[in-house]
Amino acid sequence: MSSSPPGRILSLDVGSKTIGLAVSDPLGLTAQGLETIRRKNKRTDFEQLRQVIAQYEVREIVVGHPLYMSGDASPQSRRVSEFAEEVRQRFNLPVHLWDERLTSTQANRVLRESEMSIRRRAEVVDRLAAVLILQSFLESRQALDSPQSAE
Repeated sequence: MSSSPPGRILSLDVGSKTIGLAVSDPLGLTAQGLETIRRKNKRTDFEQLRQVIAQYEVREIVVGHPLYMSGDASPQSRRVSEFAEEVRQRFNLPVHLWDERLTSTQANRVLRESEMSIRRRAEVVDRLAAVLILQSFLESRQALDSPQSAE
C-alpha cells in the first residue's frame, strides 16, 4: 500500500519562457499533460499555478531539476531550486526536485519520431517533458511502495 496520501501530484518543467505542466490521476499512477504556462511575471505565473493547484486538488509538486550530465548543478538548476522553494513557501505543499536530465531530449526525440510539425513540437515539448518527469517520479515511488522492492 502506498505511504503517500491520496490526491494528485503536479509536475513542473520550469524554463525561462514557459512552465510545462502535468498532473497525475488521483491514485498517482499515470501522468497527463496540461496546458503550458507562458511566463509573464512572478505574480501572474504563481496565480496561474494557484489555479491549477486548486482545480486539480494537488497535494504535492514535483519540479524537474536540470542538472548537468555530470550531476553537477547548472545555473538553471540553481534558478529552478529557488523557484521550487518559493512554490513550497507560497502553496505550503511538499515540493520535490526531480532529476530531469534527458527528459527534454527524450521529449524532443519522441516528438521528432511522431512526424509532428516543428512549430507544433515547440508548442508541446514542455508539456511532454513535464509528463516524462512526473511519470519517472511516479514509477520510482511505485517501485518503492511495491512488495517486490523488499526482495
